[in-house]
Amino acid sequence: MTAVPWTASALNDSMVELRDLTIDYALPRRFFGSRSAPQSVPALAPFTARFERGKISAVIGPSGCGKTSLIHAIAGLLRPSSGGIFIDGRAQKGIRENTGVIFQHFGLLPWKTVEANAELPLKIMKVKKPERRERSGKLLEEFGLEEFRRLYPHKLSGGMKQRLAAARALISGPDLLLMDEPFSSLDALSREEAQDFLLSIKESRSLTVILITHSIEEAVYLSDTVYVITGKNPGALAARVDMPRMERDDSRFPGLSGRLRNLLGA
Repeated sequence: MTAVPWTASALNDSMVELRDLTIDYALPRRFFGSRSAPQSVPALAPFTARFERGKISAVIGPSGCGKTSLIHAIAGLLRPSSGGIFIDGRAQKGIRENTGVIFQHFGLLPWKTVEANAELPLKIMKVKKPERRERSGKLLEEFGLEEFRRLYPHKLSGGMKQRLAAARALISGPDLLLMDEPFSSLDALSREEAQDFLLSIKESRSLTVILITHSIEEAVYLSDTVYVITGKNPGALAARVDMPRMERDDSRFPGLSGRLRNLLGA
């Protein structure tokens, strides 16, 4: 992989910049054993990358390579061991108001209705109830969930839960959307529908998307750029691959999928 220089134009085009980012996890004292025993486990080796503004970037790699740790660090939920995270030109400090996150298992609150789950970020921000209801109503209608607003999450299909998680992540109008394996629990057809839904909401908003996925084909279909992480404890950046926008039946699709598979050593 060719290193990308930190030029002024590169910085202006970037929504998220990672500079020599490393992540380690401290071990509980009972695991130390002796003074020579390691006191932490490395999750991610020094990671430098740029995620372009208004684009979809995917991060792929084997289980345990640090993908989820990476997305949690960008979200401000995990403090990196060293290096820097810059979002929209500013150093990351804690949780950022204009960043939306969709977790692998949606993170919906089972005791709250569809409407209440969608409104949750606005409630935390102390937005008045009438405005919350107006904004959630428009978003639930756009996402095909308005008639289910009084139901609880256990009454929804997997695809509907995914759309509700997206509505909650987007209700505050973020400019950055982080997604950690958001489609992994869906069946094949629902997954394709959810992928197309992501592309449609991306086109209707000024969004930069960073997507963590295990699926090579998903990364090829959705992404403008794919970052490949290999190894584990720690995982390390192996390559950045720029992707053309294409349909699933595009003749280039198998070759690009094969290229990523080779980079992963799969």
